[in-house]
Amino acid sequence: MTIRLLRTLVAIADTRTFSAAADVVHVTHAAVSQQMQTLEANLGIALFNRETRTPELTPIAHEIVRNARKLIADYDNLVPSVLADDGLSGTLTLGALRTTLTGLTPQAMARLTKHYPDLTLHIRPGLTEALLTDIERGTLDAAIITKPHLLPVDIQFRELCHEPMELIAATEETETDPIVLLTSRPFIRFNRNAVLGALIDNWLRTNQIRVSETMELDSPEAIASMVHSNLGVSIVPNLAVKPLNRMPVKRISLGAEAPVRSLGLAYHKNQLKMRVIDEVFAALSNVVQAQHPVNGSDS
Repeated sequence: MTIRLLRTLVAIADTRTFSAAADVVHVTHAAVSQQMQTLEANLGIALFNRETRTPELTPIAHEIVRNARKLIADYDNLVPSVLADDGLSGTLTLGALRTTLTGLTPQAMARLTKHYPDLTLHIRPGLTEALLTDIERGTLDAAIITKPHLLPVDIQFRELCHEPMELIAATEETETDPIVLLTSRPFIRFNRNAVLGALIDNWLRTNQIRVSETMELDSPEAIASMVHSNLGVSIVPNLAVKPLNRMPVKRISLGAEAPVRSLGLAYHKNQLKMRVIDEVFAALSNVVQAQHPVNGSDS
């Protein structure tokens, strides 16, 4: 049994097919099949139920996959731990919400790489739920996310700031009452599959605000562009760290009862690169605090 065989098994568990796993580990479909036969022979157990059209992992295989992830992580971090560099060189794979990609994330990562030039960053955008899944799978070291109602048991979340929601409208809009705007103008909705979108949707339903939805987008830049073009109004977070070039739109408070998202850094509780994770969190916190010197990390 080798790390290579375990990597292939984990890839099959993640992608659910031999063909997709072959793309992940960069071998042929036939090679994946041969590797799994070898692994089954080495372990002396059946890893797949081959009576189904697509081979499915057996219950014991799922347990092996869970432990294999830890073994692979230990193997990948063997050299850094021996050299005692605490992970401050090599590659860090960081997930990030799109709402942070033009403000918080680039400013914080610029600080980080300035202090640790031997650290290479791979930034992967995504929605909270997908980023959490990738952390669990071990394909992301950490991610900047919106805290969901329930966190997976193996995920640690460190809060960075609170971002209240606000209404945005075209600059030429004369109405200033957010409820009037929401009920009388076309509504551009943030993707409801996102934690942020669900937060906004729950607030609308709780307050019995009926909107006339015209679009559902997951790009904050796209939403701002649509609003700027006077195609409707939207609800977006009042970002703790503002983009350098924000789209000119009218911003209107939703009041004291506005929904608020908790933005933070998530990572696996068994994360071995804790020194670099601490430095990432420090860089993010410093950027937030630089824009909010009085109120600390809250927005």
